[in-house]
Amino acid sequence: MNHNKLIFSLLALQNQEENEESGVLKVKIDDQNTESKQHEKLAILPLRNAVLFPGVVIPITVGRKKSIKLVKKSYKNSKIIGVSTQKQNNIEEPTSQDLYKVGTVAEILKLFNMPDGNVTILIQGKHRFEMGEVLAEEPYLESKVNVLTENFPPHKKGEGKALMSSLKEKAFQIIELNNDIPREARVTIDNIESLSFLTHFLSANFHTEVTDKQTLLEINEGEERATKLLEFLQKEIQLLEIKKDIQSKVFTDIDQQQRDYFLRQQMKVIQDELKDESNEVEELKIKAKNKKWNDKVAKHFDKEIGKLARTNQMSPDYPILYNYLETLVDLPWGDFSTDSYDLKKAREILDNDHSGIEKVKERIIEYLAVLKLKNNLKSPILCLYGPPGIGKTSLGKSIAKALNRQYSRIALGGLHDEAEIRGHRRTYIGAMPGRIIQNLKKAQTSNPVFILDELDKVASNVFRGDPASALLEVLDLEQNHSFVDNYMEVEYDLSNVLFIATANSLDTIHPALRDRLEIIELSGYTTEEKVEIAKYHLIPEQRTEHGLKTKDVKFDEASLVKIIEDYTRESGVRNLKRQIGAVCRKIAKFIANEEKYSKNITTKEIKEFLGAEPYDREKYQNITIPGVVTGLAWTQVGGEILFIEAIVSAGKGKMTISGQLGDVMKESVSAALSYFKSIASKFNIKSEIFDKLDLHIHVPAGAVPKDGPSAGITMFTALASVFTRRKVKQHLAMTGEITLTGRVLPVGGIKEKILAAKRAGIKEIVMCHQNKKDIEEINVEFLGDLKINYVSRAEEVLVLALEDEVSGEILENIIA
Repeated sequence: MNHNKLIFSLLALQNQEENEESGVLKVKIDDQNTESKQHEKLAILPLRNAVLFPGVVIPITVGRKKSIKLVKKSYKNSKIIGVSTQKQNNIEEPTSQDLYKVGTVAEILKLFNMPDGNVTILIQGKHRFEMGEVLAEEPYLESKVNVLTENFPPHKKGEGKALMSSLKEKAFQIIELNNDIPREARVTIDNIESLSFLTHFLSANFHTEVTDKQTLLEINEGEERATKLLEFLQKEIQLLEIKKDIQSKVFTDIDQQQRDYFLRQQMKVIQDELKDESNEVEELKIKAKNKKWNDKVAKHFDKEIGKLARTNQMSPDYPILYNYLETLVDLPWGDFSTDSYDLKKAREILDNDHSGIEKVKERIIEYLAVLKLKNNLKSPILCLYGPPGIGKTSLGKSIAKALNRQYSRIALGGLHDEAEIRGHRRTYIGAMPGRIIQNLKKAQTSNPVFILDELDKVASNVFRGDPASALLEVLDLEQNHSFVDNYMEVEYDLSNVLFIATANSLDTIHPALRDRLEIIELSGYTTEEKVEIAKYHLIPEQRTEHGLKTKDVKFDEASLVKIIEDYTRESGVRNLKRQIGAVCRKIAKFIANEEKYSKNITTKEIKEFLGAEPYDREKYQNITIPGVVTGLAWTQVGGEILFIEAIVSAGKGKMTISGQLGDVMKESVSAALSYFKSIASKFNIKSEIFDKLDLHIHVPAGAVPKDGPSAGITMFTALASVFTRRKVKQHLAMTGEITLTGRVLPVGGIKEKILAAKRAGIKEIVMCHQNKKDIEEINVEFLGDLKINYVSRAEEVLVLALEDEVSGEILENIIA
């Protein structure tokens, strides 16, 4: 039953006599509704979702403009209107055809004007009527009506008494079954003595469709109407009993101490009703039959699956054990992808994806060649070491593609928990396997290519262990065939996995871990290599990303060189990619706006699109005075040339060093000066000269920190030049460490330094003879006509670097 309407009707009945006496609201209940007043015409008010019965009081909210006019006018006059229910609720402006013909004559008891502009009225049904001829549709519906008489048997005799008793009995049953109905309703219904009002009251308030209520209203015989109402009440009782029966099943066997199992009991009832016959244990056993694991693992699985079968599904241990066994059967035990032994195709794939980096390509081809011959080779542990942006990570994808293996990447940057590698023990809540096992599960093969990205950035934690130490077992060829994850508790063979680590620096890698790695150093790309990478990789990629076609934009080589040298400063090509993307965006804007533009990108367009050059590489300057020498330096963004300047002035032997030099570079100056003093007599320089002159050594670009031993012979040459007053030869540069006894030692970064010298216009270079092996690894095309001089002693440097003629003011004049 609709308890909101019921409460309202109960209140109306309860206060009926009191309201009649006070004159506030007069509600009259007619027993047989025998008034014979005939209404020639009535204004008809359409109702939605409600049916009004004679004698029943209901509130109605009126929102339609027509209906508001109707009720306000009627309330001022006779207060009598006709009420009829709509056949369809979605019709906003119903006509006479959209209403049921049988309705109820109603009296407006009270009218309330609401703040939102709507009107709420309180109406009481009087008589049933049947609509006749329609008199008007505007401003509201008016119609002739025929009042229908009521014909109920006496409620104190025979059929009437039986119907009265049956209706009350059904109503009481509904009140008992429905907790939403207030218990006071029983008393109110029990006090109703009119069969017609009881029938209409229950018809208006029981829960059913509007069409069923309209059916009751249209029945002329009162006895038939009451009997039909009994059928509807019986159906509602049956529905309430089924609902109560379902709820009682859920609460069966649950006492006050077992409230925590409420949801599980509901699930159990549902499963019992549906008779779900799925068996998770059997599914795991079927999967396990196809696994190629050893007897030890099989025995462990049988033991754990037995535990699962004996565990109640409602137990909190069940999902933990099930997840563990599911992980166990999902691992690719003994499943391998078929390697591609086509060495030429593998080389072609590596060359197409990456320019340069010949060492790595050669090492992969060697590995593949041995694997082809032996067909069983433990995978090497490679470490690609070099500056950022040179393609170390993307190279891993190419290697996997060349070998026809699955690719997986594990980011180690910032990793500080040992459990991320070895996994958590199953005793912990939320335990899971480590990243090695997780990625094997994703790869679904036991021989994937694993990229251990940013190995040098692994962190350690006092409370969570050292992940680098955990990697020792993973990356040791003698141990990783029996790797044990804390979560898995069984051995897994990692010896077929090709691990490739990447790092920007070797200094922060654990020494024991570094010892297990086959380190391949990758130097930065040369300008020529960057141009090739841009032509064959970056430009096509950026064209595609920006929706451009090949014909829309073309870069000439000079424009690419300008971007590389004036708009980027890096060893890799990340910023080069961004700058090319910026140019492509400009072109895309021109095309979208249908503007004219130059499709051939030259240095002019580069400056126009990218603005002023943020970088300015050092260019060679002609040396016109003694004491100035061109050196070669290595930086993280490639090689550079730098100038060492030395001057002397009258003083007391004081030495000044400027240019923000590091400790190692300052020591090189001291070593060079001490050795030059020891051989000064060979140049006819008296020892007392050094006590009468102040020496100042400066390296330009003072805001940039500089350090390292490779400027040793450059410092020595600058000192020799300033003291002997002999200039350094034009277009000559040098690099090498000097010892206190005058020996020249090898230095690193030779490739970058050579390329920097070539870019700056240097024609001749002096370096240690032990660096000859580094020159041999450089492509001959890059060297061109550059002359390389190899030395082993500092004196040899001076023979090659200094001119014979003395230039400038002699030392004696400076002292004077």
